[in-house]
Amino acid sequence: MSKAIPHTVGRDAALAARAGTSGIRASLVRYYSLTKPGVLYGNVLTAAAGFMLASAPVGFDPWLFVVLIVGTTLVIASACVLNNVLDRDIDSLMDRTSKRATVTGSVDAKKATAFSIVLGVVGIATLILWTNWLVVVTGVVGFIVYVLFYGALSKRMSLHGTLVGSVSGAAPIFAGYVAVSGRVDAAAIILFAVMFLWQMPEFYSIAIYRREEYARAGVPVISVVKGVRHTVMQILVYTIAYVIATLLLPVFGYVGIVYTVVMGVLGIWWIVLGVMGLRATDAVAWSHRMFRFSMYTVLAVCVMSSIGALLP
Repeated sequence: MSKAIPHTVGRDAALAARAGTSGIRASLVRYYSLTKPGVLYGNVLTAAAGFMLASAPVGFDPWLFVVLIVGTTLVIASACVLNNVLDRDIDSLMDRTSKRATVTGSVDAKKATAFSIVLGVVGIATLILWTNWLVVVTGVVGFIVYVLFYGALSKRMSLHGTLVGSVSGAAPIFAGYVAVSGRVDAAAIILFAVMFLWQMPEFYSIAIYRREEYARAGVPVISVVKGVRHTVMQILVYTIAYVIATLLLPVFGYVGIVYTVVMGVLGIWWIVLGVMGLRATDAVAWSHRMFRFSMYTVLAVCVMSSIGALLP
């Protein structure tokens, strides 16, 4: 009997320790999910692409790359967390967002806000200490545009919210480039334009196959306000503009023929897909296809921007 007591106590202690570990892990997962990892890493990838393009003529600086990526990641994560806090009412009405921690209450809004502040302060401090003023300004402006002008205002009030949000989405690749160059030149402007324009067909495709959810949540996206047919036409227009923007890099001599061929072929096919939408009988299926291809083309433009200057 006396031997059984210590055994039971030890077992209970072990179970408690495991439960505590599990609780901590679950909490970390919830906070991590608030950073919108898919959005976060996609944006950081573009920052890396801008950095690599600018590094081609001057050489790669490992320390600058690390601090840029760390600082940018933290600032974007901060914006995403705060956006989750502000969007709780909308998120609760949409299937794809109804399980977010800020909606279910598994992370309190005050704690999420505090988490966002910590991420933002550390991120901006990192950029201030080890990058240049252009990167810092880009980070601050991108944060304000995404959280305030897009998330809190235009997203809820206007079908042009996507245009506003695309400004913040184009900021990381611009920041990555100017971190190395220290100036705004043609390449910086082209990269910004590429990412700005890419987001329009990408999000408008989502707006078609998520149209009912956005309507239920009262979000005035283009497919809800103007209809699917108008949205399809706008997707095609912005797809053509995006392809033209990607081909400006070789025109100005920043990349070579390999980049031109790869992005040209992908661009032509994306335009062909866009044209197919004009006569598609199932707009939802077509929009899924357009969205999937948008993921391929943004990955391609990031990779080819990174290595294009090093290839023929």
